[in-house]
Amino acid sequence: MRVVTGIIAHETSTFTTVETTRRNYQERYGGLRGSEILKAFRGANKPTGGFIEGAEAHGFELIPTIVAEPHPSGPTPRALFDEIVEEMLEGFRGAGPIDGVLLELHGAMVAEGIDDGEGYILSAVRDLVGDLPIVGQLDIHSNMTPLMIEQADVLIGRESYPEVDMAPRGRECADVLVRILKNGLRPTMALHQIPMVWGMNQVTAHSPMKEAIDYLHEIESRSGVVCGSIATCFPLADIPHMGASVYIVTDDDREMAQRYADELGAWLYDRRADWHYPMPSTKETLERVREEGLYPAVLADRNDNTGGGSPGDSTAMLRTFIEAGLEDACVMYIVDPEAVDRCMDAGVGATVTLEIGGKSTPLQGDPVTMTAEVLALSDGRFRYHGPMLAGLEGTMGPSAHIRQEGVHVILVNEREQPFDTAFSESLGLDPKEMRYIGVKSSAHFRAGFEPWAGAIHVVTEPGVHDAAVVTYHRLGRKLYPLDGAQA
Repeated sequence: MRVVTGIIAHETSTFTTVETTRRNYQERYGGLRGSEILKAFRGANKPTGGFIEGAEAHGFELIPTIVAEPHPSGPTPRALFDEIVEEMLEGFRGAGPIDGVLLELHGAMVAEGIDDGEGYILSAVRDLVGDLPIVGQLDIHSNMTPLMIEQADVLIGRESYPEVDMAPRGRECADVLVRILKNGLRPTMALHQIPMVWGMNQVTAHSPMKEAIDYLHEIESRSGVVCGSIATCFPLADIPHMGASVYIVTDDDREMAQRYADELGAWLYDRRADWHYPMPSTKETLERVREEGLYPAVLADRNDNTGGGSPGDSTAMLRTFIEAGLEDACVMYIVDPEAVDRCMDAGVGATVTLEIGGKSTPLQGDPVTMTAEVLALSDGRFRYHGPMLAGLEGTMGPSAHIRQEGVHVILVNEREQPFDTAFSESLGLDPKEMRYIGVKSSAHFRAGFEPWAGAIHVVTEPGVHDAAVVTYHRLGRKLYPLDGAQA
């Protein structure tokens, strides 16, 4: 049995100022091709790592083609998008006789002129392979469409946030594909689009999201159900199909699949207010931290989460830390190649005066002046501890660890959120020794930080993804709570 696979995965913000370029598609995982993909992802917590595990367990040949997974950013230029899709298709054509397809996609990809990137990719693959089974693995933050459901045989979304189950969901995809090819499984898939934008209250280890996943698992245990998924949506996309959804797969019973998708979708919408919570500013949160006395205290700047496409150089949190005179405090990471260059020129041990952050757009705030000691320098290469991305190599580009009095800052070239502490430790900064930790992230940091953090607070500060500046024009329908609709 021969199965072809490919990765085209991009979470696209239509509000960010960060453009998506050819370089972006090359810098993450080095533009891996062919057998290099198997070597890089074997044993890694990535969907393709799960595909590889499934291939080895079931004894089928996995034929890799392309890795195209830039950091989240703006829409992909159409010519570049077409080139990438065609490269994957050409890899499929050159694979020889195949029995099926495993795809690692995202679910929130937008290209210039194409709102539904995954629907387009799945349609192109379907046109090429005909009736062969296509199984895809998606992010939990997907904006699902009827076209995606129509063109794929099975789509399986992640069930954790932070997404620590990427490899297990990839393995599930491989298992289902084998059931189709060897056991006569006839998957039927149905979609329920919920008129709702999911808020930040979606960490699956905690209530109320835990109960939502428990309900999903109960439905998956019912007779005739193959699998099911909840997509909490990616809200930073002004496209007609943005919104939360449920999709269920049954064995040759589309009516059952639709009934169960509608059941869970209604349950989630009835609890729509539960998926949202207020996000105070850093300054307001510091007051609460002092009152509670729970340390280390992690403050997550949701609006400058590079994992959602933000530039990563907003300055309000850093400014607040400095003005508050904090000791044993750090901010991870601020994207500022210019400041890193200055630190590189000065060298370890030097004291430099820098203008930090605020260089991408005025929406990210004004630069912060720091007179800081350069504590460490790095080429940015490291290996993730996990559980997210466990075993994978990463790079932040040339980077620096600086300190002004009690405030430490990690300066980087590449946009990436801190999934764990591996990179900061490579620069001599162990966040576990800090009292106040600022991260540019929404929730993925929790996988590496929550086990030892005293408290975690999600904060809001000015930036390109601040609700004060994000305005939708193309949704075409009412979505709770954007317009107070009770649809």
